[in-house]
Amino acid sequence: MKRALIIVDVQNDFCEGGSLAVDGGASVASRLTDYVAEHAGDYGAIVTTQDWHIDPGAHFSEQPDFVDTWPAHCVAGTAGAAFHPDLDVSGVDAMFRKGQYAAAYSGFEGHLAQAGDAEGTSDDSPGLDEWLSRHGITDVDVAGIATDYCVKATALDSARVGYRTTVLRDLCAGIADDLEPTFRDLESAGVRLA
Repeated sequence: MKRALIIVDVQNDFCEGGSLAVDGGASVASRLTDYVAEHAGDYGAIVTTQDWHIDPGAHFSEQPDFVDTWPAHCVAGTAGAAFHPDLDVSGVDAMFRKGQYAAAYSGFEGHLAQAGDAEGTSDDSPGLDEWLSRHGITDVDVAGIATDYCVKATALDSARVGYRTTVLRDLCAGIADDLEPTFRDLESAGVRLA
């Protein structure tokens, strides 16, 4: 068994003060930093995902419905797309960016970020599943923002492609007041909650 930690979208725009802020986002950033400091040795890899929007089409709206359309957020190269300053990414093994030209909720839609590439990724850079497979990962822990959107989508895809998947509930922040439906959906798909 070789385990990876996937830290999902702990970015400024998803934390307090951001354009699409989730209550508790900054606290998640701090708690994840502490968690990684204590548990880095438990993981064969630690990776992050980032929304990295260039022109995501109808994903952005001036009259968002907050289901399929959203206010502009995490625009590539902006301060809003950067990791929250309370999240220490110095020990991260790989960063995956998603959503350049379309909505993307799951980290498994992302590609390895490439230094020097204006878009932040390259068409031939590996996707998250390919990268995890190459590194012999069998088990995945998922944490980050938002529990009921990108964390959920990432965990569901992780389980679907065959990783033993756990969502670390205390290291996530959600949008909905009631996250029980999200947790039921995850458990129904074989995702463990811890």
